[in-house]
Amino acid sequence: MSRIVSCAARLRLFARIDDAAMDSKTQHLLTAPPLGLLIGLATPNSIAFFIQSFVSMAEVWVIGTLGTAPLAAIALAFPLLMLMQTLPGGALGGAVASSIARALGAGKPERAERLIWHALALAAAGAGLILLTFTLGGYAFLRFLGGSELILDYAYRYGFILSLGGLGLWLVGVVTAIYRGMGDMRFPASMMIVNAMIQVPLSICLVTGAFGLPALGVAGAAVSAVVVAALVSTLMLLRLIYGNTLISLRRQPSIFSRELFADILRVFAPASLSPLLTVATIVSLTAIVGSFGEKALAGYGIGSRIEFLMIPLIFGLGAAMTSLVGMAIGAGDQARAERIGWIGSCCASVLAGSIGLLLAFKANAWIPVFTQDPEIHAAALAYMRIVAPCFAFMGLGFSLYFASQGAGAMLWPVTATATRILVAVGGALVFTRVIGMGLEGVFYAAAIAMVFYGAVIAAALKLGAWRRPGSSAAPE
Repeated sequence: MSRIVSCAARLRLFARIDDAAMDSKTQHLLTAPPLGLLIGLATPNSIAFFIQSFVSMAEVWVIGTLGTAPLAAIALAFPLLMLMQTLPGGALGGAVASSIARALGAGKPERAERLIWHALALAAAGAGLILLTFTLGGYAFLRFLGGSELILDYAYRYGFILSLGGLGLWLVGVVTAIYRGMGDMRFPASMMIVNAMIQVPLSICLVTGAFGLPALGVAGAAVSAVVVAALVSTLMLLRLIYGNTLISLRRQPSIFSRELFADILRVFAPASLSPLLTVATIVSLTAIVGSFGEKALAGYGIGSRIEFLMIPLIFGLGAAMTSLVGMAIGAGDQARAERIGWIGSCCASVLAGSIGLLLAFKANAWIPVFTQDPEIHAAALAYMRIVAPCFAFMGLGFSLYFASQGAGAMLWPVTATATRILVAVGGALVFTRVIGMGLEGVFYAAAIAMVFYGAVIAAALKLGAWRRPGSSAAPE
């Protein structure tokens, strides 16, 4: 019976879609076995994001050579950096990829091309809003987190430069999502590798003043990030205009429409709450850790950057899930969408969990690369041994967050993220203020919250969070 239902869904699909509009690549993405597709689409992404993740770690390493205050400063400014990457790349990028994938899955390439303009407009608006917000309240916000004197000065300069050049960062996230939405993972992956190859040496030179460049210190890392983002986003836009792509950026008789903005915002609005709440979690934990001193903050900064390293790796798989789930939902094949979600999330959980365990057991081998200070080392070691073993749940939840964007069902991912901040912050306050566990209490609360995050999203999918009236979740 389940096979009959699935076959009926596919017959309705091909009856509804004009064969002339449905190219062979789109048909392949809608019908090929999910595991093979996920591996094929995610591999270039994962490789590229793995290489890109070393940009973040190289930045920590080179700034760590400047001393404790600069290292603490980037820990203080880290929430802003995360927001500048996850909002355009994850929330808005996922919404854009979902909208374009659903349009192509429904056999509407003209609609997909019009969506490109709407995506670029939203990227510009987002960059402008971040700049305005940081200009008005950034200094006070960093002071609230515990910044003072040199640390506050370093963190503010870093954050202001990121905000001022934020358009490039937003465009990188959104334009790569446009390519992902049409099922092209290789080109944006190659651009990310180019980004890393330029940004790492440029950042080292601008931070230290090598080869006659100005020694900008912490601010040099931010200058490198915005300059390279502007270059890479320009190259990707030029290919959309002049290259041989499935959909193109071309002049339209009527560029903007309320309905197409609504199609993106319907996913972006709730999806944006997830990175905002995630950053709120980091901000709150940063403030609590900051009460234990500068060296505790620096050690937490190393650990949280390593956790952030997991996000690009999972994103490589999650991006493929967004596109494939979106196309399946657009084509009316609910069973295929859910199967892709389960297969992809299990792969992400195994990947993140394995790396987390390795990092935890071998922490003493790699932490000295970033610091020789025994107190900073101890804080980073405690974080990794307590939190890293729970990375499997982050992989599970984060990948299903992206898959849910493809399905256009963001209620439970947002609920899970809200649960995470409540458990993390509430638990940290109880463990440190009531039970008196000290700094480790903050890390235990973060680990427990991570488990809740993954479990809530997975349970929601199991109970039918993606299903719509009249849809079937029968296995293929």
